[in-house]
Amino acid sequence: MCLNRNNLLWMFFIISWLGSGCSSGFLGLAPVGDRREYVEARTLYEQGAYEPAIAELQQYIYKTKNVKRREGRAYRLLGLSYEKTGQLNKALEVYLEALEFHPKNVPLLLEAARLYQQTNLTDRSIALYERVLEEEPDNLEALSGQAANYVSMGFYSKARYFYDRFFALNPAAAPQYRARYAHTFLAQRNYKQAFIHITMALAQEPENPDFWLLSAQAHRGLNQINQSLKDLETALVLAPDRMDLLGQKALWLYQANRYEEARQTTLKMQTIEPTSSLALFVQSLLAKKIGKEQQARRLLQQIVTQNPTSFIGRTANQLLKM
Repeated sequence: MCLNRNNLLWMFFIISWLGSGCSSGFLGLAPVGDRREYVEARTLYEQGAYEPAIAELQQYIYKTKNVKRREGRAYRLLGLSYEKTGQLNKALEVYLEALEFHPKNVPLLLEAARLYQQTNLTDRSIALYERVLEEEPDNLEALSGQAANYVSMGFYSKARYFYDRFFALNPAAAPQYRARYAHTFLAQRNYKQAFIHITMALAQEPENPDFWLLSAQAHRGLNQINQSLKDLETALVLAPDRMDLLGQKALWLYQANRYEEARQTTLKMQTIEPTSSLALFVQSLLAKKIGKEQQARRLLQQIVTQNPTSFIGRTANQLLKM
């Protein structure tokens, strides 16, 4: 077919337009200059240069009043950069502003929900995770995040609803999710059910001391004190200087009437943290057990003096009044 001069000019115009900077707008991408700036900002972020990345992204986002050019990915990177510098309020402001322009942008919703969760604004985090699940009902990050929110509120059955959906979609999930699921049963004293998921977590990661601690707590809930101490010993082999593990061991040894072992454990704690309130508290219990009332009270007073507002400090203060 023959093309006249007008047709040729029209085709040339179309080809030129698609090949120019306007093509980026046609395809819904950022113009060439903006794309370069974004890449530079992303490179700065990856190199750990967060302040320069923030400056670059602010220029990139706000140099135009055309909100359609304010990309969700740039906002997200700006928010993450603020988080890296510890400016959580600014990060949240960025995410919320971005969501005004991109209300269904799942990555932005996830970042804002996570940050709300991190700052204990749980109700707001729940609302944003729900928006994610409206867009993507099978979003694993939203399901696990929502479960964590309900755990923090003490709604363990509700949390398991989201964990059940999470595991149905991702049966080979990382073991920490199984451990978190087990915790919901431990919190409700359903120790046998907790064991199912603790065992699965340990099968995947047998050298994780936190999983052995969960197992010890489940055995303790079933009054299997010797097995709980064995599990705790396994945890301490993996993490010998963990103060929380040592403190738990000292308390359980005391409760099992294994007083000398409990005392030795508190001495180990004091080699790591000489002013450990928990070590002093167990020592006061041991002193009282053998009739050394004055020594027990002196240890309690030491706790109150050095750390009066802690839970142990308040408990020690109450015991001194008795």
